[in-house]
Amino acid sequence: MNSITAASAITWVIAALATAGIVIRPWHLPEAIWALAGAVLLVVSGLLSWRDALAGAAKGIDVYFFLTGMMLLAELARQEGLFDWLAAKATLLARGSPLRLFALIFGVGIVVTAFLSNDATAVVLTPAVAAVAKAAGAAKPLPYLLICAFVANAASFILPISNPANLVIYGSHMPRLLQWLPRYLPASVLAIAATYVALRFSQRKHLRETLATRIAVPALNGGARLAAAGIAAATIILLTVSALGFQLGLPTFLAGAVTALIVFWRPACHPFETLRNIPWGILPLVAGLFVLVAGLENSGASIALANALQQLNQHSASLAAWLSGILIGIGCNLVNNLPAALLAGSVLGMAHAPGDVHAAVLIGVDLGPNLSITGSLATILWLAALRREGLIVDGWTFLKLGAIVMPPALVLALAGVSAFS
Repeated sequence: MNSITAASAITWVIAALATAGIVIRPWHLPEAIWALAGAVLLVVSGLLSWRDALAGAAKGIDVYFFLTGMMLLAELARQEGLFDWLAAKATLLARGSPLRLFALIFGVGIVVTAFLSNDATAVVLTPAVAAVAKAAGAAKPLPYLLICAFVANAASFILPISNPANLVIYGSHMPRLLQWLPRYLPASVLAIAATYVALRFSQRKHLRETLATRIAVPALNGGARLAAAGIAAATIILLTVSALGFQLGLPTFLAGAVTALIVFWRPACHPFETLRNIPWGILPLVAGLFVLVAGLENSGASIALANALQQLNQHSASLAAWLSGILIGIGCNLVNNLPAALLAGSVLGMAHAPGDVHAAVLIGVDLGPNLSITGSLATILWLAALRREGLIVDGWTFLKLGAIVMPPALVLALAGVSAFS
């Protein structure tokens, strides 16, 4: 018994250290290095067999396909200037008003998150917004850039495709689109509205300057039009697939691959540059996290949590949903939402949790990370995009803002999903 307890404790320590490495990035090493190092250490130390490690990594196949397809679509749109064009158009529509520009960027962020995933909002929209804020003469671009971080999580459960964590939590039992929308759309509206109000209120002092009204709008070339058409086609395909109840990974990959081939066929295109700019490190990062969660499951953590959830649900299903959503929403900021979602998906399956608990957990995983910079992969990617623009946001600054923005959005979203479950 003692050896089992010791092995479980060591597994948790390795998982915690790997997660800390992902978030803190000591020596500026890529996040994937730390996830893979933790996975390898579990196998080498005998805490997880290599067969179980491979089986754990294989559970993420649908997520790998989904991420690859989305990254292809997002990078094509970025390279061809589609997002720069959208951001410039939003600036023109603002007509010199920072409040109007704030609202327009928020709207663009919702659309990008809903149809291209929250990671695309962080990776692709952030540099476009930075360029527009500079062109508009904004003395302080951060209020507009903060939108990219917060809306990426707040809008990430509008559709099943809006966040890879949604696929992880439901796995092969993803609700059909016509089941998803009645359950999550009202909660999404409440979360987005609360996030908008809180973020705009917190940034009100910085949104009083007059912006430039004449902005150079980049030309929308043939490649950008093809990328836009590919995104539109992919959206229709994914909504159809979701409505039919099939997994989303392979269709997303095929949509991205076909769009890429069509765009690459153009003489002026640079396919190797496109492929080189895609953040491929996300895939081994996610694979490493799947293995770490397999180790935690092997340690008995999932069983213990599933038993606790079953007992709580028997006592009060409503209390189980609320507590699950709030606790995992906070917990995501301690361990990052992707490993939290992986573990939560396993626990929900073992506990045979009802739909309202599933919904509350998904909202906690998607929305809870708006509290801190450690909360989600999207926020980590946003920080990396900011660094490339020469901007730094420290953890304390984000936490103070997140404490204003996240709690009301989480409570309203949980109330919304509870009312419509």
